Amino acid sequence: MSHITNEQRYTIYSMLNLGCTQSLIAKTINKDKSVVSRELKRNSDGRSGEYRHDLAQKKANIRHKEKPKKIYFTNEVKSNVDELLKEDYSPEQIVGTLKKQGKATVSVERIYQYVWLDKKQKGDLHLHLRNQGRKYRKRGAQKDQRGIIKDRVGIGQRPDIVEQRNRFGDLEVDLIIGRNHNQAMLTINDRAAGMLKISKIHSKESKVVSKAIVEELTDWLPYIKTITADNGKEFADHKFVAEQLGIDFYFARPYHSWERGSNENLNGLVRQYFKKSSDFKPITDEQVIAVENKLNNRPRKRYNYENPIFVMDKLLFNDKVAFMT
Repeated sequence: MSHITNEQRYTIYSMLNLGCTQSLIAKTINKDKSVVSRELKRNSDGRSGEYRHDLAQKKANIRHKEKPKKIYFTNEVKSNVDELLKEDYSPEQIVGTLKKQGKATVSVERIYQYVWLDKKQKGDLHLHLRNQGRKYRKRGAQKDQRGIIKDRVGIGQRPDIVEQRNRFGDLEVDLIIGRNHNQAMLTINDRAAGMLKISKIHSKESKVVSKAIVEELTDWLPYIKTITADNGKEFADHKFVAEQLGIDFYFARPYHSWERGSNENLNGLVRQYFKKSSDFKPITDEQVIAVENKLNNRPRKRYNYENPIFVMDKLLFNDKVAFMT
């Protein structure tokens, strides 16, 4: 390797002052004689011809800074990134997908820089990101007004196998509330596969919610084992759901949202399309189904960039296949 370090330049400088030959200097710093010769020609003082290690290092730094850099974020890469961004892929999903397809890509951070620069230039790429540049709002200090649900079974009694996420049928459920609390989006997800169901309901009243849960899960009925919810009063009719579906219903502890981490993350994806506290009335069932299909077909990092439909299929029909990273 012909690159010379600052320490080696100091050695060259010191040995020259002692009258050493270039051959001896080269042997001392473990370089070819031609490397030392080129170093003296390129980095000696242009007027006096004197070689000083500090001047040589300064000239080398300037030369390196002005050297043309290889461009990795080519127009082709940008075109692929733009296409996936407009499909609402996250930067991580973009990088994982392009690598899986054998295509050139850049880092996740570089894609974020590209999006923020586009935003500064009045572009709209940031609108396709999950949070569109907004920061999370802290909720830890809010007062809990939910009360206690009758006959609730806490998550501490849930079987340990649910936490392992290696089978299909352990679900999490939640609501995304619309404007004026008039309508809501019911979200149900499988903890292992990430499969998502979304349903628009006209009220968050517990009987409406419980009926909607049962109706949504009809096609998954042979595979469902457990459901976990938060402590909202909308899930007060949990016993009806458990009896109709023949499953066990559990409740996370208050202020322990990470106990339903999969659902919290997926709700964030859903809110990219159906904003929290926005008016859900104009939203059609067709729009809801389109978003559901889009998210279930989108690759996920935790599954090595396979999509939830693929993962569900493997869990149900080929449980020897591993895909989670």
